[in-house]
Amino acid sequence: QVHLVESGGGLVQAGNSLRLSCAASGRTSSLHDMAWFRQAPGTERRPIAVISYSGSDTLYAGVDKDRFTISRDNAKSTLYLQINNLKPEDTARYFCAGSDYYSLSFQINAYRFWGQGTQVTVSS
Repeated sequence: QVHLVESGGGLVQAGNSLRLSCAASGRTSSLHDMAWFRQAPGTERRPIAVISYSGSDTLYAGVDKDRFTISRDNAKSTLYLQINNLKPEDTARYFCAGSDYYSLSFQINAYRFWGQGTQVTVSS
């Protein structure tokens, strides 16, 4: 089993930046693709980006790639999401997810492992 724990969220003013982290523990050798999703109140959980095990393949799900950057450090078993120039519409709970196979999917059911999320609130 793999345990994922997100951190780095908080209350920030628009225009600032945040780096979210997702620390993996347990059977991390089984992790392949990892992804970030977010969910605003009253909406469905939506994908942001996915990254392959090596980090060489990344896909972004319709977000501004100039503001969002996904990365990972396998030596630290940690996934990151850098968000620059935060906007009020970025307010949401951010979740990391892990898969035990390669697919670069944006589908929620492609991911077996999930964290509890970290809240990001952006004030105008």
